[in-house]
Amino acid sequence: MNQLKRLESGIDGLDTLLKGGLIAGSSYIIQGRPGSGKTILANQIGFNHIKQGGSVLFATLLAEPHDRLFQFLSTLSFYDEAQVNQSIQFVSAFDTLENEGLDAVVKLLRREISRQKSTLLVLDGLLNARSKAESPLDTKQFISELQGHAAFAGCTVLFLTSSQLDEGSPEHTMVDGVIEMGEESVGSKTVRLIKLRKTRGSGAIAGAHEFEINQDGIAVYPKIESLLGGSSLHDSDHLSLISSGIPSLDSQIGGGLTTSSVTLIMGPSGAGKTSLGIQFLSGATQDEPGLYFGFHESPQRVRIKARALGHDFSALEKSGAMHIVWNSVSQGMIDRSSYELLKLVEQKNIKRVFIDSLVGMSRLAIDQSRVNEIFTALLGELRSRGVTIMATWETQRMLNDLPGATAPDLSGLMDNLLLIQFSRNGTELQRQLSILKIRDNAYDPSLLEVVMGNAGITLKKV
Repeated sequence: MNQLKRLESGIDGLDTLLKGGLIAGSSYIIQGRPGSGKTILANQIGFNHIKQGGSVLFATLLAEPHDRLFQFLSTLSFYDEAQVNQSIQFVSAFDTLENEGLDAVVKLLRREISRQKSTLLVLDGLLNARSKAESPLDTKQFISELQGHAAFAGCTVLFLTSSQLDEGSPEHTMVDGVIEMGEESVGSKTVRLIKLRKTRGSGAIAGAHEFEINQDGIAVYPKIESLLGGSSLHDSDHLSLISSGIPSLDSQIGGGLTTSSVTLIMGPSGAGKTSLGIQFLSGATQDEPGLYFGFHESPQRVRIKARALGHDFSALEKSGAMHIVWNSVSQGMIDRSSYELLKLVEQKNIKRVFIDSLVGMSRLAIDQSRVNEIFTALLGELRSRGVTIMATWETQRMLNDLPGATAPDLSGLMDNLLLIQFSRNGTELQRQLSILKIRDNAYDPSLLEVVMGNAGITLKKV
């Protein structure tokens, strides 16, 4: 099967969505409202293309001067001033359009493509060209002529427009692909979304995917469940045990946790879920490092909690056996957090992960209907990499004699389920642990009292 030549955008997530990048020699529309990121995306693709040895022509049909564009681009790390008017040429066709019309613009761009030997043309302001056309046929002819000249020269074309063009528009019917950029507000949060509405001659990952604009430009985060759906097929067929970090718990569950398993600790706030996770991470070593991936506790507070249980996480961090990461619930994105977690696991060779908490992580999702699919894909991928996972889930049921559901919908995904709650013991409250499920190992279901002290956590039968 012939493989089409690709022009890599240099934006990993976008190239993933495009199954390798733009098709070289094809034409694409990038559309979105003003401020959606079109110009940044096009320039980022352009400057990345230069690094691959390409030549870029950036032409604008807008009245805005290039100096203003350079001022904004200079705040982004991909911008290289030394390449301006060298490998990347900026040309204004606004006056030509206003005074001479579309035919003159085509002639100008054809001449510049030939003179610069351009391999990528960016035309900003397609809406202005459309407004100058006397009929839809003129718009089609303008695009067709540009495409023809560009294709002959081996040049890929990006048309930028702030118009929300529909699928039946003359522009859409003429180009090979359409990339749409926009925003969606849910409650107090606003998320940027990118969608491939058309990709002629190439497969692409469908749907709307989150992206952000940061100091490096555009970063795209494909829906993680679209990429990792088959991770669980690569599970190891060899089972071994590692300590939970609590010897008295290990004795109740057949010697420890199965490697590459997922353990969910459920319970109300303050019951000790994080403390159980800290005990689990205390078994991390330089050869098998651990990762605290949290959404509520700051790294400083995690170290303090660990110290209260007799564990020096600071020393473990210095040795490389421990890594602590805090994520913002108010500003984060669930796909970005998932990719960051997987990247850390790969870079640091992590073998123990404690996610504190899945409820906090789920709040990052704009579309809550995706949460179970995301966790299925993420946890499956971690398991396939030989990682043993422990995670927490906060419940609203404070006491074990109060009614209320405790198991979340995703409990079926878990290998092991532990429930820690408060229980009345006369005039006092005590923490009690129930072992609800241990997959692949026999266990004692007896109710256990949780005792915390400077020597760590111990369990004893009630």
